[in-house]
Amino acid sequence: MRLSNEEALDLLRNASLADLGRMATEKKRELHPDKITSFIVDRNINYTNVCWVDCKFCAFYRHAKDEDAYILSYEEIGKKIEELIAIGGTQILFQGGVHPKLKIEWYEDLVEYISTHYPSITIHGFSAIEIDYIAKVSRISVREVLERLHAKGLYSMPGAGAEILSDKVRDVIAPKKLDVKDWLQVHEIAHEIGIKTTATMMFGTVENDEDIIEHLEHIRKLQDKTGGFRAFILWSFQSDNTKLIQEHPEISKQSSNRYLRLLALSRLYLDNFPNIQSSWVTQGSYIGQLALLFGANDLGSTMMEENVVAAAGASNRMNQEEMIRLISDIGEIPAKRNTNYDILEIYDTMEA
Repeated sequence: MRLSNEEALDLLRNASLADLGRMATEKKRELHPDKITSFIVDRNINYTNVCWVDCKFCAFYRHAKDEDAYILSYEEIGKKIEELIAIGGTQILFQGGVHPKLKIEWYEDLVEYISTHYPSITIHGFSAIEIDYIAKVSRISVREVLERLHAKGLYSMPGAGAEILSDKVRDVIAPKKLDVKDWLQVHEIAHEIGIKTTATMMFGTVENDEDIIEHLEHIRKLQDKTGGFRAFILWSFQSDNTKLIQEHPEISKQSSNRYLRLLALSRLYLDNFPNIQSSWVTQGSYIGQLALLFGANDLGSTMMEENVVAAAGASNRMNQEEMIRLISDIGEIPAKRNTNYDILEIYDTMEA
């Protein structure tokens, strides 16, 4: 039976952590009986840090006139991709700020450059807010933006910018950002034209439990309609150097318990999502590993480069060998995957 919102809220508030872990593991085993836990070798490339949206929870963005504002050149991007290819990487997570002056032609040329020069690399790029703003500044529709970028080589789109899909929360933490309806619509259009995406959640700001359930309900409903989400990823708000923590000092650091509870609940509620990813980047490697016992079937990315969360105080790092060890240590089978979650290589943990 599918969890109702009322049942999900009751579990979140009243179930023991142990019971949530057990239930989430049972659900995970239904979906992934082979005990394979996957990961991907990729790199985050932030092509610019210039952004006009001024999200209060973000410590990464700069304004165009700031001394440390940048837009990467093709050569700089190419060098980063070549370094990724050298370690066996298959994907770039490609995002920037929301630059106020870059139009669709600039993005088309950039995507074409990457896909032409590095055909082995999958471009998993651009958030809903970036797509929406490219459409506005270029005076074309969101659908046309996605179709044109897809034609040049954009393969997949991350779920960034979701934060909490509750407008009352978004009005506090990111008042200039897309509202819930528009975020969902960008993803729905992407799904319609053949671009698969992921869904995300950033918790630990000003939301309450009901807002968490509302977020999960929105993405479950869209997944019922389109089937276009590959995976769900949640992480906790990282507060260092952000305006939000200055304006709301009552916000407290989220516990590992809270992260694991929400992760397990997500696995139980999102019954139509094939994959749930662990967020070791914000939680650290050992809570990231423990997440595999609370419903996650993917350890995420080795993340050769990460700038956005690092700017807010998180500095966890992990390589492929560590991922293999963490997975095998809990009795699961480590496997490297691609963006599609196709398994590329299964590791003999006796050798590893």
